[in-house]
Amino acid sequence: MSILPPTVKALLKSQAYPHKPQKIELVQTQMSFIFLTGEYVYKIKKPVNLGYLDYTTLEKRHFFCRQELKLNRRLCPDAYLAVVPIVEEKGELRIEGRGKAIEYAVKMKQLPQDRMMDVLLPRGLVTPKMVARVAEKLVSFHQKAETNPGIAAFGKLDVIRQNTDENFAQTEKYIGLTIPKAKYERIKGYTDNFIKNNARLFDKRVREGKIRDCHGDLHAAHVCFTDDTRLPARRMTPAGEPSPSGQVCIYDCIEFNDRFRYSDVASEIAFLAMDLDRYQQSGLSRHLVNTYVELSHDEELLKLLNFYKCYRAYVRGKVESFKLDDPYIPKEEKAKVFTAAQSYFQLAESYV
Repeated sequence: MSILPPTVKALLKSQAYPHKPQKIELVQTQMSFIFLTGEYVYKIKKPVNLGYLDYTTLEKRHFFCRQELKLNRRLCPDAYLAVVPIVEEKGELRIEGRGKAIEYAVKMKQLPQDRMMDVLLPRGLVTPKMVARVAEKLVSFHQKAETNPGIAAFGKLDVIRQNTDENFAQTEKYIGLTIPKAKYERIKGYTDNFIKNNARLFDKRVREGKIRDCHGDLHAAHVCFTDDTRLPARRMTPAGEPSPSGQVCIYDCIEFNDRFRYSDVASEIAFLAMDLDRYQQSGLSRHLVNTYVELSHDEELLKLLNFYKCYRAYVRGKVESFKLDDPYIPKEEKAKVFTAAQSYFQLAESYV
């Protein structure tokens, strides 16, 4: 059993919340503690410096909470409610209390868990129509997403190399653990050669405005099919799939490092396509890409698809590997993390 910080333990008590929830569930990521209370979710950033993010001061955590709220309202406006303070009142912690903040949380509506794409996929409840709706939303989002010379610079060859080199440097310690040496070297060789042989293509994408302020972490767990987060989860069609009138909510974008969010739209689409492949849904993966290409008229995206699928799968393998070093994640959960990391690295190699 991992040891939880005192603040986290205090927030597992109903009286810490203004609506006094009957049940509180704690979920952890490498960078956050997430409290599911039924009606609302409260997300608190861990005071960590992971190199690519720095949450070590209260001021920084407050800033990135505000960034998370602002950026996620682009694709999921109704779910992201506010940044709220956590204060101490009469020796007890209170969320949304009065007084000096000792911590901050992002407050969200709790989205229905059984409408999440990663929950629906293993049950065979994601249809081509649903995937097409995601593609349509992303085309619209990418067309409106901010771009400027500063953002476009993140698509240049030196930044692409920096991102991939960082991946390989940060995973060296996991060689022989979650990734075999031969697999590591094969993926690295493919990546380096692709960048070297496609310099003109990367430059062309920059010139044509394909580098945008994207979501940055677009995998199936961050897609929810719902028309209203207050609706009961049982609202389904007779065929057993979420109502086609439902809205697509894409949430939990990267707020902590602009470099990971500023990317080629091809990289964003490849991320979700890769995750659909991971669920053995290659047909849905192709449908997502083809619908996006048809609506955006970005046929050049296809030339970059496998490169970015490989890159994104490798990033997910890296992130899962990082969790093995997190002291707050229980030992039994780390066994699942280990398996997940291995499977992502295996998938990355499949695109080579």
